[in-house]
Amino acid sequence: MTAFFALATAVLWGLADFGGGLLTRRLPALTVVVVSQILAVIALGAVVLGTGAWREAGPQLWFAVAAGLVGPVAMLSFYKALALGPMGVVSPLGSIGVVVPVAVGLALGERPGPGQFAGIAVAVVGIVLAGGPELRGAPVQRQAVVLTLTAAFGFGAVMALIAHASTPSTGVTGLFLALFVQRVTNVAAGGAALWFRARGGAPVLPAGTGPRVLWGLLPALAFVGLADVAANGTYSIAAQHGPVTVAAVLSSLYPVVTALAAFVVLKERLRTVQAAGAGLALAGTVLLAAG
Repeated sequence: MTAFFALATAVLWGLADFGGGLLTRRLPALTVVVVSQILAVIALGAVVLGTGAWREAGPQLWFAVAAGLVGPVAMLSFYKALALGPMGVVSPLGSIGVVVPVAVGLALGERPGPGQFAGIAVAVVGIVLAGGPELRGAPVQRQAVVLTLTAAFGFGAVMALIAHASTPSTGVTGLFLALFVQRVTNVAAGGAALWFRARGGAPVLPAGTGPRVLWGLLPALAFVGLADVAANGTYSIAAQHGPVTVAAVLSSLYPVVTALAAFVVLKERLRTVQAAGAGLALAGTVLLAAG
């Protein structure tokens, strides 16, 4: 069950990152983050009301609040990086944050078996190689790397926090409530940042366009927001039903999905080292799933 839900997380995050990266090329990154999360809040709010999930409120929701504060910073940094650099390079680097939840799992006493340790090592090496970035070059390239690393450790922190935001005893409804609280916090933090940027003269929409361009992109923004929420949900389930170390590494294969989507849709070519890294990542997945 852990492997299935963790791999589902990788697919959902990979597609959400691809969609977010495309949208950020047409809208300011912070606008993409805030609007996509508002749409996710509306959907989750309906679910919480319909299922009575508010009854599962408890101290564990503070983890969801913390994840909600870190998430916008990570997403904003990541979407900006995706807009600056090739998705097939930026996205794999973003998964380096997997070291955060893996370290937390080990600190809490998790001890994967020898096969799983081998799978973790192979998968992490593959994920890093799948980036294949050139750290030298133009200032824009360096900026993309810095933004991506900031996002990576933010994503890792969110993974560690969301795994504790609900418990098996609260069931699916508790998970819905935790995700709702996380997204409300996302919107509050991101919305405040967007308001301050607008007050400072920064554009909320591209110059020369009006709200009509936003309306036209609402379906894509809704997809990004809902896919990201669903990924957090499947990751939480994976982490609750198996070792966090395994769930985190398998979930962090999402760059492979983003790179493949960029290859198919945008015709971005993968370098040899990226293709080799993707192969190692998939080999690590097999070892982890078999362990």
